[in-house]
Amino acid sequence: MLLEKIKTPGLSHLSYLVGSGGQAAVIDPRRDCECYVEMARAAGLEITHIFETHRNEDLVSGAPILAALTGARVLHGPNAAADVVYAETAREGDAFEIGQLTIRVLETPGHTDDHLAFVLHDTAYPDGPVGVFTGDALFVGDVGRTDFYPDRKREVAGLLYDSLQKVLALGDQVILYPAHGAGSVCGSGMAEREFSTVGHERANNPRLQFADREAFIDFKVGENHYQPPYFRLMERLNLSGGDPAPRVMRPRRLSLAELGALEVDQLVDIREPLAYAAGHLPGAMNLPVGMISAFAGWFIREGESLALVGSDEDQLAAAMTHLVRIALDNVVGGYVGVVPAAAQGRDMAMIPMIATAEVASRLESRPAGWTLLDVRNADERSACAIDGSQHIYVGELNERYRDLDPATHYTLMCASGMRATVAAGWLASRGFAKLDVYLGSMGAWNAAGAAPA
Repeated sequence: MLLEKIKTPGLSHLSYLVGSGGQAAVIDPRRDCECYVEMARAAGLEITHIFETHRNEDLVSGAPILAALTGARVLHGPNAAADVVYAETAREGDAFEIGQLTIRVLETPGHTDDHLAFVLHDTAYPDGPVGVFTGDALFVGDVGRTDFYPDRKREVAGLLYDSLQKVLALGDQVILYPAHGAGSVCGSGMAEREFSTVGHERANNPRLQFADREAFIDFKVGENHYQPPYFRLMERLNLSGGDPAPRVMRPRRLSLAELGALEVDQLVDIREPLAYAAGHLPGAMNLPVGMISAFAGWFIREGESLALVGSDEDQLAAAMTHLVRIALDNVVGGYVGVVPAAAQGRDMAMIPMIATAEVASRLESRPAGWTLLDVRNADERSACAIDGSQHIYVGELNERYRDLDPATHYTLMCASGMRATVAAGWLASRGFAKLDVYLGSMGAWNAAGAAPA
């Protein structure tokens, strides 16, 4: 028997290859899916089944692409908003044989209406299941979000509660295989580890400790989640089937002259925030490679053309890989070397960094035309905030920047300064000139002993 976990960095997406007796199945494949074929064939297996736990919102499914490569059947749940054109419908009680393994279907709506869990049985050991692929219903340390049906909040939270009872009834011995790990936008409380059992979650997962169904529903309805605009693109593609990933996952190398001659929708500097703040090409926004999966879908629209600016070729390739997985892959090229551009006489833009003493001084004197803008999420803000600051979540600046006055001097802050630099870079690319970033942000404020409101 083979069971391999394939992790997609950035998205914290977990997919699985499971095989026995010359056959294999893939659960929740990503768009760049050749890896599953290579792994299966290296083990002497042919992929015969592809199982989708639900229609993903945060990445492009590789199921139709992998099916075209292998001829495998694709199984998806009932009750999708529209037909998943590339899949057959699987329902509760259906069973699929993979060598000596059997995969049985549980309908587990709540996160989405079409959500399924896939229960793994080893027929050589018939005394109960050995594992369950829970998708976005149950994570290690958390459960799925239920905010995708705003007019049915209490109903879908209740559906998730009922689905979780089905999973818990499988038995404490069952190994948990979720579709995401810590860092995913699909949950905020996931544990750093990616292994657990149903029994461990029953005893330790905070979301499974509510006294009754109504208390669970109340909690889920009160959660704060954000939905980047690209979620709608993912939902559409995961009904109709996305195109294969580009064969070459490395942008065309651009010279400085070629970059200057391009007309693109977005110039994206993918270097680390401090490097960007110290000097960047005018008009460039900042999306560090490690933050692309979290924030590109807020600031880049479907079909927009992109040029990337990075420190080296590997950084450009990593950025494009992240963008491809969320179908924002109209990358016309990449330029390496901001310092050489400066040496060639190109003007550089900078965003100053300021420290706690300066922020405290400004808060005390309240200079005209200055605002401290907090771009953390709503939960962070409610837990601890600086008196006198304004709040707009970093992602929502994609549209709400229009509510701000370009003549105002904004100091951007978050928890450490990372997201604040992304926010400042976006505002700079929209024509805001009076910007600086509170280096260390809330962490530095608390460390200095300043009194939060």
